[in-house]
Amino acid sequence: MEFTHFDEAGNARMVDVGDKDETKREAVAKGSIFMSPECLRMVAEGSMKKGDVLGVARVAGIMGAKRTSDLIPLCHILNLTKLTIDFVIKEESCEIEASCRAKTTGRTGVEMEALTGVSVALLTIYDMCKAVDKTMEIGGIHLEYKAGGKSGEFYNPGRERDGENHAG
Repeated sequence: MEFTHFDEAGNARMVDVGDKDETKREAVAKGSIFMSPECLRMVAEGSMKKGDVLGVARVAGIMGAKRTSDLIPLCHILNLTKLTIDFVIKEESCEIEASCRAKTTGRTGVEMEALTGVSVALLTIYDMCKAVDKTMEIGGIHLEYKAGGKSGEFYNPGRERDGENHAG
């Protein structure tokens, strides 16, 4: 097996993508934060002392995705054409599901940007709510969907629920 991030001497290297074709690329990552009913109510009502939790988390997730190459060794710097962070409040499970959609036209994918964006958004929610609920849990961070490049489309088969894929 050939490892693409190591040279023949075993040294770490950034993969050369210069010979790859530029294609439209897209990725969607999702994850959740679980919290107490009181904390979820405060987030939903906008009554958290630190302010608009989801608004701040949205901006933080976008900023985080834009800085992925600064955070993850050997990631390429990408010219992102679109980044969105969306949230779904699920009262029955005391959960906020976050999703990050990243797009570019380039020679390498945007999966790491989408995963970073959703992670930073969830961490921001934790930071803004920790005074109310220190037992919050972040989990389920995963790649939901990707498109573009040589490998084409990918839907995470472990994340289809009710016969519907949530890559949407």
